[in-house]
Amino acid sequence: MPALSTGAGSDTGLYELLAALPAQLQPHVDSQEDLTFLWDMFGEKSLHSLVKIHEKLHYYEKQNPVPILHGAAALADDLAEELQSKPLSSEIRELLKLLAKPNLKALLSVHDTVAQKNYDPVLPPMPDDIDEEEDSVKIIRLVKNREPLGATIKRDEQTGAIVVARIMRGGAADRSGLIHVGDELREVNGIPVDDKKPEEIIHILAQSQGAITFKIIPSVKEEMPVKEGKMFIRALFDYDPNEDKAIPCKEAGLAFRKGDILQIMSQDDATWWQAKHEGDANPRAGLIPSKHFQERRFALRRPEVQIQPLKISNRKSYEEAVECEEIEDAECAGHNSGSYLAGFRRSFRLSRKDKKTNKSMYECKKSDQYDTADIPTYEEVAKYRRQPNDKYRLVVLVGPVGVGLNELKRKLLISDTQHYGVTVPHTTRPRRSQESDGVEYIFISKHLFETDVQNNKFIEYGEYKNNYYGTSLDSVRSVLAKNKVCLLDVQPHTVKHLRTYEFKPFVIFIKPPSLDRLRETRKNAKIISSKDDKGTAKPFTEEDFHEMIKSAHVMESQYGHLFDKVIVNDDLTTAYSELKTTFDRLETETFWVPVSWLHS
Repeated sequence: MPALSTGAGSDTGLYELLAALPAQLQPHVDSQEDLTFLWDMFGEKSLHSLVKIHEKLHYYEKQNPVPILHGAAALADDLAEELQSKPLSSEIRELLKLLAKPNLKALLSVHDTVAQKNYDPVLPPMPDDIDEEEDSVKIIRLVKNREPLGATIKRDEQTGAIVVARIMRGGAADRSGLIHVGDELREVNGIPVDDKKPEEIIHILAQSQGAITFKIIPSVKEEMPVKEGKMFIRALFDYDPNEDKAIPCKEAGLAFRKGDILQIMSQDDATWWQAKHEGDANPRAGLIPSKHFQERRFALRRPEVQIQPLKISNRKSYEEAVECEEIEDAECAGHNSGSYLAGFRRSFRLSRKDKKTNKSMYECKKSDQYDTADIPTYEEVAKYRRQPNDKYRLVVLVGPVGVGLNELKRKLLISDTQHYGVTVPHTTRPRRSQESDGVEYIFISKHLFETDVQNNKFIEYGEYKNNYYGTSLDSVRSVLAKNKVCLLDVQPHTVKHLRTYEFKPFVIFIKPPSLDRLRETRKNAKIISSKDDKGTAKPFTEEDFHEMIKSAHVMESQYGHLFDKVIVNDDLTTAYSELKTTFDRLETETFWVPVSWLHS
């Protein structure tokens, strides 16, 4: 073989030399096949890793301090005895005094103990009963401390053998690189496992500490190179592996709560993904049900939910119903702004519903029944931070009637009318003398309204007494175009249609406190009753409180996976402060958003 020139001095490391070999050999190789072989061989990741480890060990071996002597205490005694026979100068007296001090003697004794001890790792001896005729058998030793091994096993249905079912990413088995999926397990610590159930073997492993010896027959299946998971998801449901009868190994499961961000480490198994909590220092992954598997389970056990369309009373106009709702929200929270804001968003929510109703309200692109077919499991997410030139994110407020949502919105708007804005509704009814187009309402023709409905330009809309009312997408765009934060409250089933790259909505659910707290905080509050034609303000009733809590529960259970923040309006001042802090964070900090929002 021709001599190789590395072009470097004698200090060139073995790793650098290995990396340079293929290029050095290229002029001397005849065929492309041989050259490819050399590149593959010298480029093997495991070979590079071994060489790096060799160089590190070699370096630290040279740097490793070695005690010059192992008997410092005895040498000190001999020195003291020798000095006693010499003329006692002041220096000798001082040295003898130091050598006689108990703390110095203890220090020298500890030095001798440490210097004589061997700290190199000692591996257990190899077992004597290895069948040398079995060339395919591997003996593997892993050091296991308190952490789980990070592998699951199962019995092969065809052969009856115990095989490795999966390797948990980041676990002890995965880090060792010695055990692979499909390997057949023969013995654990010298104990044959052919006649044992997987549960019994897991028990043996759980009880073992320190070095564990495995006797395995390697799988012939070639494994794909492992890549670190770069996919992040938001969990849209709670999960406890201890309550999951389907999980293959409860100990390997990963528990999480709705809203947690998970990093997906492996999707090799179509039924059970491997994941870990985002930011968790523990590298070991855990099992979670896959999206497809969990959707199937939810679909099988989810009851059919029938949602009745919301309606308004036939006793008064839509505007009056809306005005009642605004007053109700302000008063039930125990505060009243005392001023009217022109153009303030009229919610399509109503104070109370009569049993005798006529026209249905709250139409949007999809129906409530369609929404109930959604099965929330996971949502792929990525980090997003608003840049100075970006439009503000749309803020959507959701909550039951009477919870104080409109008063919170009103307080925000009053706090900074230059920074916050609200939408102006559309209507087909005639403009009244005291009204201005584009202030209280945007007045348009019935034909144009119906055309816009057909073109899906409305977030939600309805009809009352042959007049249409609705909130358009363009009205939201108009507020955002003025470089303002748009405050929008809608029915929860419309939220999903606003979750787009354009709006990037942040959804806040305003939740009522407990029943007892409602009685305490709303005892002097008034609500506009729909029980009579006069629209008299009446105190909250027990029925009102129960209706508010029930409505909140339905919203949270059915649409909670769409909520980014939940604020309990126990005390209006506290709730407003929490809401304002959330808004400030939203404009400056990083949030997890659906990955689709980062691409137009």
